Amino acid sequence: MEAIKAKSIISKVSFGDRWFGTDYNMNIYRGCCHGCIYCDSRSECYRIEDFDKVRIKENALEIIRDELSRKRKKHSVIASGAMSDPYNPFEEKLQLTRKSLEIINEFKFGASITTKSQLVARDADIFDKIQKHSPVIVKMTVTCADDTLSRKIEPFAAVSSERFKAIRELSDKGIFVGILMMPLLPFINDTPENITSIVRKAKESGAKFVFPSFGLTLRANQREYFYEKIDAIFPEIKSKYINTFGGKYSCNSPYMKELWNLFKNECDKLKIIYRMNEIIDAYKSKYKPAEQSFLNICF
Repeated sequence: MEAIKAKSIISKVSFGDRWFGTDYNMNIYRGCCHGCIYCDSRSECYRIEDFDKVRIKENALEIIRDELSRKRKKHSVIASGAMSDPYNPFEEKLQLTRKSLEIINEFKFGASITTKSQLVARDADIFDKIQKHSPVIVKMTVTCADDTLSRKIEPFAAVSSERFKAIRELSDKGIFVGILMMPLLPFINDTPENITSIVRKAKESGAKFVFPSFGLTLRANQREYFYEKIDAIFPEIKSKYINTFGGKYSCNSPYMKELWNLFKNECDKLKIIYRMNEIIDAYKSKYKPAEQSFLNICF
């Protein structure tokens, strides 16, 4: 495993109030080996060479400990999984994510995890320790209800059935866990059948929420990679993308309005939350100071 130098690992985020209420971002690994054909982190602007090769950041745990020791905001939430999956296959042996969570717990911070790996269920014991003092949320990305399709567009990640199993394990242990249903690729997995099935399996698995995105983003480097892959896997789809989106960055499903209504109705029927503010409130509300809750009631 190659190690790369890093001066800092914990960075402040400016959009946390709009994206699951996170305060800081943490990436211990660089690159990802899931091979997802749609991954925006492969884009040229991020300057990650050999993106499919996973590397660790040198002295990561020492840096995390030092940086957290100098932060004081109570109940701050540290997110991991924005640029690389914190539960890649190497994590099973290296346990860097697990050890970083132990440090997060030690310094009384919260945790927000995004992953496609069933390995996240291993750390339910640490999530439970953290949630005794700070917010915890686990977001499992699920784009396909069907394992066959998930193998095609996320070839080296855990198949969807394994992810649903991990959600069940975490939920049964009292961890706030839900689904990122994104991206839904136009003409590939943006179908009523796929969306309905994911929501229903989310309910069966004990997921507390499903948060969707009806489309994907394409920019330099990632666009070429994506087109190469869909040309090989889904013949004739590439021409639909070119004719529909041209060189656009945001490629939303042509059926977005209809799919949103279908998704919303299914979630409402099954009592699964799906709006960002509802999700943030659901996993954070009990950590608000008593005087703040009183003010919210009165005013």
